[in-house]
Amino acid sequence: MSSENSADSADDAQYVWDVVVVGAGPAGASAAYAAAVAGRSVLVLEKAELPRYKTCGGGIIGPSRDALPPGFELPFRDRVHAVTFSLDGKFSRTRRSKQMLFGLINRPEFDQQLVEHAQKAGAEVRTGVTVARVEQHGSAVPDRRTVAVVLQGGETVLARAVVGADGSASRIGAHVGVKLDQVDLGLEAEIPVPQSVAEDWAGRVLIDWGPMPGSYGWVFPKGDTLTVGVISARGEGSATKRYLEDFIARLGLAGFEPSISSGHLTRCRSDDSPLSRGRVVVCGDAAGLLEPWTREGISFALRSGRLAGEWAVRIGEAHDAVDARRQALNYAFAVKAGLGVEMSVGKRMLAVFERRPGTLHAAITGFRPAWNAFARITRGSSTLGELVRSHPLAGRALSAFDR
Repeated sequence: MSSENSADSADDAQYVWDVVVVGAGPAGASAAYAAAVAGRSVLVLEKAELPRYKTCGGGIIGPSRDALPPGFELPFRDRVHAVTFSLDGKFSRTRRSKQMLFGLINRPEFDQQLVEHAQKAGAEVRTGVTVARVEQHGSAVPDRRTVAVVLQGGETVLARAVVGADGSASRIGAHVGVKLDQVDLGLEAEIPVPQSVAEDWAGRVLIDWGPMPGSYGWVFPKGDTLTVGVISARGEGSATKRYLEDFIARLGLAGFEPSISSGHLTRCRSDDSPLSRGRVVVCGDAAGLLEPWTREGISFALRSGRLAGEWAVRIGEAHDAVDARRQALNYAFAVKAGLGVEMSVGKRMLAVFERRPGTLHAAITGFRPAWNAFARITRGSSTLGELVRSHPLAGRALSAFDR
């Protein structure tokens, strides 16, 4: 069915969308774009009004760029050619690269643009609607090929397949039974600064390996604003808050008033966590897909979103539960074969980093192959997984640390 006649029939509860996507962040917009480009009728349900602010450093690394729709113009606020590394404020060292390492964006602009690409491809978007639950059996579901998406207030939307991209506190994730084994707290301040300060940071980011195991801080310049944040394991709330305050003071930024201060929990899936249930699949934060060491989530959202959209089309076409399950398992296999490998290496990297941040700092600032590896990963010419597979030295070093 095309989406032209959908608006007229939105009030007709029997209209069945090919794919309904819950959430309009990078994962949801990517899923909607992939399904709409395949010529399917797609509805995106988003509880916020767009554009909306999101706690996020806003670093766009190579794998994110590669996963964007054709013709997507990235709204870069800065291009990064240098990284200063420090170890809890000490032993500061800057490494530079002739080629751009990664770009920095503001999430409201970036997310909005992704949604517009999905709309141009034919997806319809409804904002300000909250999904209460999904039902795959019962009175709301007319047949076995249909999923009922029940909105707060009681309205029901019907679909052949549903993609859950509703963030890290996902209702669809709960329906699927997503299991999480790593939860971290990120705190961030958007700090407007005078031109002299902004110029000092242009083209350069700071990464500080923090005082608590597995924690780190960052400064990302975006024109006249610096995004300053820290992340650490949940349960260390007051220590994480103190780290951010100390970090800002140490940088000489305590005198500037943040325009926004926010916090966000990132959640990482456990290895055996499901990615689907019946005709419902999850992607991005809703699936707990992110890199466990850096907690980088945008590239995971874009890549898993695109896969979810492509496989949701096939699930929607499935004529029975067996076929739908086969397509959903293919989606899970595609995610695990790519993103899952990166996550397992990231988990090992995090374990090393938690025990020996000093060793990691010394390697990346003093050992050229380690810096080159960092640069290749951020530029997108390699991934953590590829690096460990293709470089015997990296594999051996990680194995030695594992022990």
